[in-house]
Amino acid sequence: MTPRPTKRVPHSLDEEVTSAITWLKRHSTKHALDGMARYAIPSDNAFGVSVSNIRVLGKRLGRNHELAAALWDTGWYEARMLTSFVDEPARVTPAQMDRWCRDFDNWAICDTLCFHLFDRTPHAWAKVTQWSGQRDEFGKRAAFALLWALTVHDKHADDERFIQGLRLIEGAADDDRNFVKKAVNMALRAIGRRNPALNAAAVTVAQRLAESPQTVARWVGRDALRELTSPAVIRRLGRR
Repeated sequence: MTPRPTKRVPHSLDEEVTSAITWLKRHSTKHALDGMARYAIPSDNAFGVSVSNIRVLGKRLGRNHELAAALWDTGWYEARMLTSFVDEPARVTPAQMDRWCRDFDNWAICDTLCFHLFDRTPHAWAKVTQWSGQRDEFGKRAAFALLWALTVHDKHADDERFIQGLRLIEGAADDDRNFVKKAVNMALRAIGRRNPALNAAAVTVAQRLAESPQTVARWVGRDALRELTSPAVIRRLGRR
């Protein structure tokens, strides 16, 4: 019987990056690339690969901190998305988080990194506070996308952390930039879905915002109130 050829395994970091980029290019489609515009995602440095395929590649590659750093440095949209599923959260440093955050130029990169990597690092809560004061639109969004992610993934955080998050939300609720105000709104709603006590605290904040003289703050508050006081949310919290 003729032996089956063995799969070649890259032996250097450069080869691993090249192999990953080649895989991404092979799995790109015009449909995916064209669709990015509909979601306000720049496509100048993109191949057009679905997130589901990026996840597939991430599983194949496994966790590798050095590879993630090299993939980020390529500047390709999909390669940077891939870092969310490849980097090792315990080895991510505060400086790296700041550096990558400065590179954010769209909501998809921002949210994917926050929900699949940054929220698993030991520095996540500190970055929520730090980034909430950012001037850059996507840097500031990162603070509230990360807070939103922590409501889902940090099962051990006490309520006081999220109460502090509500203070940051209230302080940023008058920011009229689209990608900031939406993240602020989502973080407020997410905190209010975590448990009954935080629901009450979030409703109180939402009520204050709903009565604000600021148009954006009123929208944030009223939109959050609709969900947080809805029968569906009240029933779900009552079952916990």
